[in-house]
Amino acid sequence: MQSVAKRHGTEQVSRPFITRVIRWLWVLLALAAAVVFAVALARLTLRPMPGASGQVHDNPHPGATLRFYLDRPSIKEAILEIGGNLALLMPLGVLLPVLFDRFRGVIRLTLTVAVISLAIEAVQGLLITGRSFDVDDVILNTAGAMIAYLLVGRRFGRWAHPG
Repeated sequence: MQSVAKRHGTEQVSRPFITRVIRWLWVLLALAAAVVFAVALARLTLRPMPGASGQVHDNPHPGATLRFYLDRPSIKEAILEIGGNLALLMPLGVLLPVLFDRFRGVIRLTLTVAVISLAIEAVQGLLITGRSFDVDDVILNTAGAMIAYLLVGRRFGRWAHPG
């Protein structure tokens, strides 16, 4: 297929070429967004919280932290905690399928995001002062990324990597 078509005596770039350029620009934009996201994620999750060291406890029991927040009288605190954990890794549900063709499937993306979330929680629990490991955070982070993938990421991934 030719990349240049002649019309009315002038040369125009063919539609497939323009589409490929737009897709590459889209992927480059996603890459830049991924870098910004990674920096923001590290700042949010891997900063020490020295004043909270006596108040944090690891949670290896699924549902325990969710019950704790849902049983409290403050709905606002529950919404912020649960919603924040759902939203935290949502960008991965969109960025990974755009950046990499192999993350266009639900299972591979779910496993990858779960491993990333588990790694963040493990580092928090083992190395960061005032932070703790919470399995509910892993579950909510992964669920949030899957929601984003199903709503938006799947379509964007197909567009970035057709075929």
